[in-house]
Amino acid sequence: MRYISTRGQAPALNFEDVVLTGLASDGGLYVPETIPQFSAEEIASWAGLPYTDIAYKVMHAFIGDEIPTDTLKGMIEDTYGTFKHDAVTPLKQLDSNHYLLELFHGPTLAFKDVALQMLGRLLDHFLGKRNEHAVIMGATSGDTGSAAIEGCKPCDHVDIFILHPYNRVSEVQRRQMTTVLADNVFNIAVEGNFDDCQAIVKESFNNQSFLGGNTRLVAVNSINWARIMAQVVYYFVSAVAVGAPHRKVSFSVPSANFGDVFAGYIAYKMGLPVNQFVVATNANDILHRVISKNDFSKQPLLHTLSPSMDIVVSSNFERLLFDLYDNDGAAVEDLLKRFNNEPVQIEQARWDKARKLFDSLSVDDETTIEVIKEAFERTGELLDPHTATGYRAAETCNRDKSVPMITLATAHPAKFEDAIVKAGFKGAPLPAHMADLMEREERFSVLPADAEAIQAFVVDNKR
Repeated sequence: MRYISTRGQAPALNFEDVVLTGLASDGGLYVPETIPQFSAEEIASWAGLPYTDIAYKVMHAFIGDEIPTDTLKGMIEDTYGTFKHDAVTPLKQLDSNHYLLELFHGPTLAFKDVALQMLGRLLDHFLGKRNEHAVIMGATSGDTGSAAIEGCKPCDHVDIFILHPYNRVSEVQRRQMTTVLADNVFNIAVEGNFDDCQAIVKESFNNQSFLGGNTRLVAVNSINWARIMAQVVYYFVSAVAVGAPHRKVSFSVPSANFGDVFAGYIAYKMGLPVNQFVVATNANDILHRVISKNDFSKQPLLHTLSPSMDIVVSSNFERLLFDLYDNDGAAVEDLLKRFNNEPVQIEQARWDKARKLFDSLSVDDETTIEVIKEAFERTGELLDPHTATGYRAAETCNRDKSVPMITLATAHPAKFEDAIVKAGFKGAPLPAHMADLMEREERFSVLPADAEAIQAFVVDNKR
């Protein structure tokens, strides 16, 4: 399997190099040169299989023979053995044809555990094979950081530096990162917003000379293809559980960076019969605006009750654009260059193609609180604010109620107590294994939103 850049100028790489490279040298994101295909008969044969068996089939299609079969199966078993539910991503029925896919049973109670627990093991495997050491730099609006830290803290060949916006993540999210006191873990609270954090990380990847040329810089945010690959799995698992491929399935996905939605799109391209993807956003609605009215423009960042979706620029949307533009990297690069300076539109035919599959809804804070109350009254399920946007979008945008609709539950409600309390509840208790989180010692450094200052911190602290 070869991987190519969405900007069309970087060299094609194999899976191992893509995992260790992250962002392509031309500034693009790597995608498979060809999408693996599964027949309807093969997908149907997965009914009743354990999550790990389906994960192997999906991941092997992207990895090929680059990791020996027994080694890859062992990584998958170790990864999902850390989850607190035997089904890994259990499915709950909400009404006659609406289901909730619980993606928060991993170590940090968020969907990002599904991918980042696996990514840590892949990185350590490939770095150990090469006898190399790497520095991970990542930006988080809340959940990615803790999941990346949990995935990488056991790694022998990695130091991890996670940037989060100072005082702009929930207390539970912060403490899940800052109470991990491993020698290879460093938390940086940036005096700015998430986009400042992400811009510093991107600048560091574009010019790695600050590391002196003797250390590899690795990405763990959703620009890393391995994360997309791991997320593809639960689309197949959940769809088969409700009758695919014998019937179509629809998905409602709370999203800001578009990575989770794109994983579903890849499952669709691989042969999963999907009727509709509903993209749910909060008031930071770039994805809703571009999907609903072809308004691809930046708007000021708003701070909301669903902070993991407080993003102005959806970096993974570039991967969908590359597909919509028939793998024309030059066209994608031109569009994104113009987008950085002015509002733009996707070519009408390309946008029309996307609209055949995608719908969207923006859900503000007031509505989010209403939905948390409503969903509990109707189903007994207490939803976190991100999942609440997906629930409302599923109810509002469903094209065909005879098709099963699966809403992705992206986080445990205890991670966002402010929203739960505003909805009239006393709170949501943390699971037993995390009950003492608020008493654990914290360790983090507050730094300005300045690339040079943060790069100097990395150089001074890496092993």
